[in-house]
Amino acid sequence: MLSYNTEPLVDRANVMPVWLPGALFWYRVLTPTGSEYVLVDAAKKTRTVYHSRAALASGLATSTHNSVTLSDGEERRGRGGRGGGNEVPSPDGKRVAFLRDYNLWVRDVATGQEVQLTTDGVKDFGYATDNAGWKSGDGPILRWSADGKKIATFKDDQRRVTDMYLVTTNVGKPTLKTWKYPLPGDSVIPMIQRVIVDVDDRKVVALNVPPDPHRATLSDDIASSGTFDDVDWTEDDAQLAFVSTSRDHKQEKFRIANAATGDVREVFEEDVPTQFESGRGTIDWRYLAKSNEIIWYSERDNWGHLYLCDATTGKVKNQITSGEWIVSRLVRVDEKKRELYFMGAGREPGCPYFNYLYKIGFDGKHMELLTPEKGNHMISFSRNGDYFVDSYSQPDVAPVTVLRNVDGKLLLPLEKADVSRLAATGWKPPMVITVKAHDGKTDLYGLLFTPSRMDSSKKYPIIDYIYPGPQGGSVGNWGFAASRIDHQALAELGFIVVAIEGTSNPYRSKSFHDMSYGDMSTNTLADQVTGIQQLAQRYAFIDVDRVGIWGHSGGGFATAGAMFRYPDFFKVGISESGNHDNRNYEDDWGERYNGLLVKKADGTDNYAEGANENYAKNLKGKLMLAHGMMDNNVPPYNTLLVVEALERANKDYDLVVFPNSPHGYGPMAPYMMRRRWDYFVKNLMGAEPPHEYLMKPRADARNGQ
Repeated sequence: MLSYNTEPLVDRANVMPVWLPGALFWYRVLTPTGSEYVLVDAAKKTRTVYHSRAALASGLATSTHNSVTLSDGEERRGRGGRGGGNEVPSPDGKRVAFLRDYNLWVRDVATGQEVQLTTDGVKDFGYATDNAGWKSGDGPILRWSADGKKIATFKDDQRRVTDMYLVTTNVGKPTLKTWKYPLPGDSVIPMIQRVIVDVDDRKVVALNVPPDPHRATLSDDIASSGTFDDVDWTEDDAQLAFVSTSRDHKQEKFRIANAATGDVREVFEEDVPTQFESGRGTIDWRYLAKSNEIIWYSERDNWGHLYLCDATTGKVKNQITSGEWIVSRLVRVDEKKRELYFMGAGREPGCPYFNYLYKIGFDGKHMELLTPEKGNHMISFSRNGDYFVDSYSQPDVAPVTVLRNVDGKLLLPLEKADVSRLAATGWKPPMVITVKAHDGKTDLYGLLFTPSRMDSSKKYPIIDYIYPGPQGGSVGNWGFAASRIDHQALAELGFIVVAIEGTSNPYRSKSFHDMSYGDMSTNTLADQVTGIQQLAQRYAFIDVDRVGIWGHSGGGFATAGAMFRYPDFFKVGISESGNHDNRNYEDDWGERYNGLLVKKADGTDNYAEGANENYAKNLKGKLMLAHGMMDNNVPPYNTLLVVEALERANKDYDLVVFPNSPHGYGPMAPYMMRRRWDYFVKNLMGAEPPHEYLMKPRADARNGQ
């Protein structure tokens, strides 16, 4: 029931359209006998099937009147990636930007000629660097202008930022890995000095604003998917709009810079009592220079909505969207028609986590639902914006993929996923469940996994999979998936498995999201307890006296917290790679969701009450801790703090260490999964697991065709 066995048995799913200029696109789909390549002309509403990549290339050549060569990576590039490796291509693809010796360079793709754009970058004070904190890399963080003549970036001052250390395990002397990794409460954090680089003239224009904290309105630092966040070039590249975020994410300043002089105009400021976020997964503000307007995302009325602002005065002209639901992602802006296309969640009946596509006018009128079918919708627009591919599904309903025009009219059915071969193995989808939160009022949603050969007259121990966020949730994707981690596999071993999206997770109201602000250790734990109790009353096959819990990263933090704070309820826990004390985790995450670290008169601080090691003495059940010793996301001393506290309290525990593994354990992940199964079977079920069971993934033969 793991994905390497289930996914090959799902046919005609995972449609990833590769849009070409005009109305053409193609995609590859897997069938029981191999691959099909489908070429669609949206304007003509035609769908042509080819049975090889070469045949598709020939069909494309006929349709476009150009010779076409398709590589193995075309499907991935068609999804809108920024490029590969440590280079960022210009919009026309003729040049790439890269870093060398802390300075910014460009290379002409055709000739290979390299040009150095900056010269004063040095170690810990370089240009466009992304080498600090929990995620780091060697690629540059920047945003090209539309004509490829200018680059918006920054000079990153880390000179006085504290270091983090990891040590390899090997024969001979270990290697020390050192990099900049600020912590909550540090007096110095990375600060960015914003600049605009004229590529042809090799001129650096510094923006006339003080340095900003290494922060953004949505991401944990200043970059998501390798691109510079919260900057927006105008079409003529004369201006650069950007947002400056305070260290605690409570203050946002919208600014517009003159690209030639570096002069900066302050437009408006938004201040919030907790953290500000500009969307769900994507940044949802836009600067519209032609009409001198700004589309702004805010949760000021307790729900995430869009506002139209005057770019001169900064004042709100009108609220565009409203109601007790959220705008999750701004997809497209049609300035000529003054219309927006966006994904929204919670407006339609049923699960509030399903995303639908809507259209609305800038004035907030004439809102239309463009994807009415119940489910979670994934949208891919054509390059010209006239058409889009819509794939929709539910956790227990396989995806359907269709073609629509920009007004939502159904033009052509494309694919309907077939799970019959998967179902023939005994597979079944999870149950979608609802329970009340710990307040007894708020509806919570989740998934329940039961054994395929369940005997409803028996009682089964239940395992709670937890990821508390606050930036994510236990369920995660609310679309269809043949397998979700090892939930169904654990169920097959004789457990009931549940994943509940608790309070303090996103995609609901601001007040819902903020329930644990200031003390993340309480995040959704009470919801998990009361939710499982409700399920046990509803389903007699759940044994509420045998409850296990496990999670990874934030889920590892929550698992240990559950075992220490509810020791009589949770009997067995597996805590993987947990950020057990957020004073020992990177600064931006903790300060965003917990506020700034404040020292108290007695010498303690406001983070101490959420640190797991301070509650380790309460442990009663069986607890396994696991961590990779080369974890550059959550440093391993987070788990060692809990280990030390357990030992001081004379508590038994189990520990799995991966000496040279990162946060997710890499190739050692199957070993961790097997140890997880063994631990629950032995300690929650009271049975003896098979000795050193070895997982054997099987390849999908269709992938090579």
